[in-house]
Amino acid sequence: MGLFKKIKDGIDSGVAAGQFAQDNATQQAGADQIGVSGLPVDPAVLGGPSSAPLSSDDPLLQPINGIGIPEYAHVAKEAQARGVTDEAGMVALAAELGYDPAVFGPAMNEWVSRMGQSMVVGQEFRRALGY
Repeated sequence: MGLFKKIKDGIDSGVAAGQFAQDNATQQAGADQIGVSGLPVDPAVLGGPSSAPLSSDDPLLQPINGIGIPEYAHVAKEAQARGVTDEAGMVALAAELGYDPAVFGPAMNEWVSRMGQSMVVGQEFRRALGY
């Protein structure tokens, strides 16, 4: 392959990469939305959680059988302080803190699932943890 062909292929590759980034850029949050900033490309394109903004009343941010992000974060923060690292320990700790373990366990799993769907959910969870 000649030098000019390599240069042309490199330029074409750069243009294609730029177009990919432009086509898949993270959306900016509107005035009534919660968004994630600083990501050049939405990870959902590659199978990760979406960085698309959510409104505060989006179903992904709503409590699960009474367990909202603040309640889940309260138990998670206490678990972190006590060195609890497994699901059974989290559920037992939740029961100790006054939450129904039959409700908290499934809610905890759903919050983890929601964080896997949306980076905004994870961001709001980290905020509730105090980060």
